[in-house]
Amino acid sequence: MSTRRLVVTDWVIAVGVAAALLVTGLSGRHSGTYLALLGYALLTAGGLMLVARRRAPVLVLAGTGVCAVAYQAAGFDVPAVAYLFAVYAAVRAGHRTVTVVASVIMLGLLPFAALASGLHDTGEAFAQARGALELAWLIAAGAAGEALRQAERRADEAERTREEVARRRADEERLHIARELHDSLTHQISIIKVQAEVAVHVARRRGEPVPEALLAIQEAGREATRELRATLEALRDDDTSPPRGLDHVAELVERARTTGLDATLTIGGQRADVPAAVDRTVYRIVQESLTNIARHAAAATASVRIDYRPDGLAIRVDDDGRATPETAPAPGVGLLGMRERVTALGGRLLAAPRDEGGFTVQAELPVDRTP
Repeated sequence: MSTRRLVVTDWVIAVGVAAALLVTGLSGRHSGTYLALLGYALLTAGGLMLVARRRAPVLVLAGTGVCAVAYQAAGFDVPAVAYLFAVYAAVRAGHRTVTVVASVIMLGLLPFAALASGLHDTGEAFAQARGALELAWLIAAGAAGEALRQAERRADEAERTREEVARRRADEERLHIARELHDSLTHQISIIKVQAEVAVHVARRRGEPVPEALLAIQEAGREATRELRATLEALRDDDTSPPRGLDHVAELVERARTTGLDATLTIGGQRADVPAAVDRTVYRIVQESLTNIARHAAAATASVRIDYRPDGLAIRVDDDGRATPETAPAPGVGLLGMRERVTALGGRLLAAPRDEGGFTVQAELPVDRTP
């Protein structure tokens, strides 16, 4: 059920129980004294308390029990229906021990409440108490709550099991694909790369001109090897290796500097903990952005900025490469992967050439700071 439907249902049940208790109380003979008015108020309050039985089942259990004992003492021989609903809700929420203790206390107090109402015969007082709270009703309410709690627990366990099985199958399939790629492509690409490099080396040693096609094959082999290695690493990444996140972004920037790129890192805002998925996504965005700059941008400088905000994180990676709005590059697999990661977390991603030249990658990732 939606939250609104649950609230409406709770109010309907609470008002219905309060009305039933009040009608039952009014059907008896009571003088218009302050004690009678107190009894009517207790009957109504006991029923209306059930509105909060999902949020505070133990408090509602105690409140309805006090109301039942109090209106019995005021001379209202009315069954403790609201208390039975509270027993069901408390057991369903998992408070079995508290419910048993409260019910034993209730069964012990009700005869004394009947005596306090004016009855002088002990047997009659016990009979009235038994009528107000039958042990069979009490057991039935508790059993119903426990049965539903167990059913919900089994349903949750079944859902978790299905998720674990699906995740395990996905991991197995990913590793299977990685093995197939490694067995079928890595060896062949390595042979092409090695043969091309040998041919280029031999031609240069002989002083012969190296054909452009051969140089293109050599470069394509190197690029294919790098791409395949990165793909295999991603496929084999099953979260068993130590996670890479915000704490490792500085290493990415430092590694980019070793390639001759003047890369800088700026962190703004107050540092705060973020979910693991956000932490990992920030690392991947910076990693992919710096990799693309090194491979395709022909840039001299790059800047990485991470801003901690009250409602999330902002990441921006800029370069001064050759990209312009008129020559916007087609989005590759890396950019598409970044966009999928950001969208899955409910964030936004902008990846486009800058007006002043170069390329920018900007991402905003929401983070729930609610404790």
